Amino acid sequence: MFLSEIRQDIEALSNNILLFEESNFSGRTEAMDDIDFYIIDRIDSLVNKLKSHSELAELKQLAENLRSRLEEIDNNLFIHLRSSIRSANLSGIAFKNAIDKYLANSQFLNQDEMGYDNLDLLVNGIFSFRALPDETMERETEMVFFQKTPARIIFELVEKAHFSESDVFYDLGSGLGQVCMLVNLMSGVISKGVEFEPEFCNYARICSAELNLKNVEFINDDARFADYSDGTVFFMYTPFTGGILEDVMNILYIESQKRMIRLFTYGPCTLDIVRINWLSAIKNDSRNPNKLNEFRSFDRRQ
Repeated sequence: MFLSEIRQDIEALSNNILLFEESNFSGRTEAMDDIDFYIIDRIDSLVNKLKSHSELAELKQLAENLRSRLEEIDNNLFIHLRSSIRSANLSGIAFKNAIDKYLANSQFLNQDEMGYDNLDLLVNGIFSFRALPDETMERETEMVFFQKTPARIIFELVEKAHFSESDVFYDLGSGLGQVCMLVNLMSGVISKGVEFEPEFCNYARICSAELNLKNVEFINDDARFADYSDGTVFFMYTPFTGGILEDVMNILYIESQKRMIRLFTYGPCTLDIVRINWLSAIKNDSRNPNKLNEFRSFDRRQ
């Protein structure tokens, strides 16, 4: 009975022609999850319980072959999207519309939840197309380990920032560069990432160059020593804490004496930023670290 059910599940997925349409990224994602957790895992759990090892092996091979077919469609999709980005045919609202098309009917985490969803899988497939590098630098105690910013937070940032042509965006602790590349791709604004780890910085530079993204720069430097003299909009996904965060905020305070700056935060650093008296929270729950929060300095020119 178990083997018959598993075979029927594989056949049902194989016969679902919608899964093989390029635009149905969400459907394939769910199907591959089903293959992994409800078919292959079930087969593996039956190996020691049933004697039909040859049939189990056959079913597992069928499931793995099906998964490979679905993965190939996604890989070709990523190649197609990267080619369109490289040729400047997919940016701004066109990029946003393409994302909406491929994620139709997807379920997303709300802004109060931590974690990643199908949007991250699609964005990672587009931007993380090289082998991920290893860290070479030893982090100081107050430097937080690298973790990608959830893609929905970056999309929200671009929507709320209302970038102008004169803005210069900085991501402090830019990691593999995804935030800067997405912000630039969707808004066209000059985007600069400051990253302590040289291998992460090199990875980001190579990816942005291969995507032919203009006005994107990655600076391999300690955030305490970088030059922010042209920055107007800053973002931090809690790249550091304690004294390092305090030092960087003191640097930004000096910059705020020359011009009004905006700071977007996500994660635990928000609870520290909200206590800084030269910044004002803008229209959001600035005490919720699971939300994107916006702060502005007081305009000294007024």
